[in-house]
Amino acid sequence: MLPRLLILAAGLIVLTLAIAAAGSPQVVIQTFSTRLLGIFIEAAPFLLIGTLVSGLIEAFVSRELIARLLPRNTFLATGLGGLLGFVFPVCECGVVPVARRLLNKGLPVPVAVSFLLAAPIMNPIVVASTQAAFGWSAVFWGRFLIGGLVAVGVGLVFAFGARPEDVLREPALPAPNPGLTLRVHLPARPSVVARLLQAAHLATGEFFEMGRYLILGACLAAGMQTLVSQDVLLALGRGPVVSVLVMQALAFVLSVCSTVDAFLALAFAGTFTTGSILAFLTFGPMVDIKSTLMFLGVFKRRVVVYLILLPLLMTLLASVWLNLNVSL
Repeated sequence: MLPRLLILAAGLIVLTLAIAAAGSPQVVIQTFSTRLLGIFIEAAPFLLIGTLVSGLIEAFVSRELIARLLPRNTFLATGLGGLLGFVFPVCECGVVPVARRLLNKGLPVPVAVSFLLAAPIMNPIVVASTQAAFGWSAVFWGRFLIGGLVAVGVGLVFAFGARPEDVLREPALPAPNPGLTLRVHLPARPSVVARLLQAAHLATGEFFEMGRYLILGACLAAGMQTLVSQDVLLALGRGPVVSVLVMQALAFVLSVCSTVDAFLALAFAGTFTTGSILAFLTFGPMVDIKSTLMFLGVFKRRVVVYLILLPLLMTLLASVWLNLNVSL
């Protein structure tokens, strides 16, 4: 998978340069480099936070604790997954390693999917930034209502017959639970310092493993931003359906971190419909170019397709309905 992604990223860069060859290649290279560095510098700290949280979960959270805290009812457990972002306040870059570690610890797939999609929206940092940008407006409440419903809805889709071995790649599969005979030979529980060192070691390895997907996603996002004229997209901003599709495409291409995307959306508020602004604020944090590539480190390819299409269609329907039926 990785060599093919490298070829795709390299091909996109070459295509960008070829299209602009008749103009000024220097400008294209500068634009691409600036956008690539901007995306990576914005995302890398959150990936680091996510991998550190992942390491701490591995060192300090037991499978038994997760099983004890989760409700036995599938619907309640999946709904709780949508609120885990308040416990693990990570954006779309940091949530992937955290979700993978929780899956490895035995978290059910529907709960993990709900958490994966909701956490970039349903966390205190994003709540604060959205309130600062839009105040206590309909956009503020709509973002979290639509985001929560879509995340839990997609999670419940996976509740019907989605076995871990059919959905997850091998590194994310639940680790085997050691039997009692093995536990007899285990040493005493390690000290806090030893577990912190273990967490740092695991976080380092996971940062470099997931970081390659982040770099490839940043290359693709920067290439798309260089190729696609935003003026063309902005010219389509008033239709109740087209405006939503355009803002979803823009959110996917721009790959802006969910902690700051509210301020970017605010710049479009006077041009685009309210439904399309909400689509940007809900679909973008769930799925963008860089997070899609990071999903490939956790889920099988056909499952990643579902993780793109289901939030896309659900946010599209909700946003178009608002544009047609609600005056905001």
